[in-house]
Amino acid sequence: MDQAADLPPQARAPLDRRALGRSLTRLANASVAEVLAHAGRLDDAGRTPVSRIGLTGPPGAGKSSLGGRLAVLRARTARVGVLAIDPSSPRSGGAILGDRIRMDELAGADELFVRSLASRTAGDGLAQNIPELLHAMEHAGFEEVILETVGVGQAEHAVRHQVDTLVLVLNPESGDVVQAMKAGVMELADIYLINKSDLPGAARLAGEIQRVLQLSRGDADGWLAPVLLTSIRDAASIERLSAEIDLHLAWRRDTYRGRDPRDARARYRLRALLERRVAEVAGSLPPDFFDQPLEAQVARAIGLLRPADAPPG
Repeated sequence: MDQAADLPPQARAPLDRRALGRSLTRLANASVAEVLAHAGRLDDAGRTPVSRIGLTGPPGAGKSSLGGRLAVLRARTARVGVLAIDPSSPRSGGAILGDRIRMDELAGADELFVRSLASRTAGDGLAQNIPELLHAMEHAGFEEVILETVGVGQAEHAVRHQVDTLVLVLNPESGDVVQAMKAGVMELADIYLINKSDLPGAARLAGEIQRVLQLSRGDADGWLAPVLLTSIRDAASIERLSAEIDLHLAWRRDTYRGRDPRDARARYRLRALLERRVAEVAGSLPPDFFDQPLEAQVARAIGLLRPADAPPG
């Protein structure tokens, strides 16, 4: 946690919301070449590590409402930024940005900033240029960043390496979803949450998940992932979730002392940029390009991968 977290809110430097909003917009829309040209501005030199909390789960689990209440609670003692990702249309590229509609009323809090993002070309539950967006939030002076993914299923677990504590949000109707997710994100969460626990079946699903965890996993370093019941109508349940996040963050700091997450995050960043650049090149090729033998196509495409306006290597 940054030393600023020990200061009362009025003693912290004021947050320039308009400047931060413009910066996030530029980063969200940046091409690969633009990311490369400005990458040095967001390096980690001299920056105090910031706690990253991930909220993920299937569509309809209530991540946005839950995340909003969690953010408000944690903003009492820290400056909290929220990045909420909405799915983009594969046809138009646009997004409804429903998280902005549901969470906008929270943005007026002095120590809380909420930004919705369209996933755009990202297909892993996150958004395009998410490493750069997270770095921008951290350099803006937030002590915590909450990252809410789009609705995910079995394969979208890229968020695991982008956050310190990963909360998997389910609801009482998620029984079949849990079966499908067992081989994916179900194995990666630090906290399991049955949201909308006032609905029938919540306790039964919690028991099923606990049995799955007992049979399928156990953290080699000693963290036993809890299964919690929450409801946005029950403030005490949100407080229990927040307390459990604090416990996990403290456990992670103690257990992983000297072991840096930057390696996994750097690998994801490089892979995401390479995949986007490959898509850019493939989408720009004329039809007669594909009349060549496949080996020649690959060789020529590799030669085109460097963006024309990227800095030389």
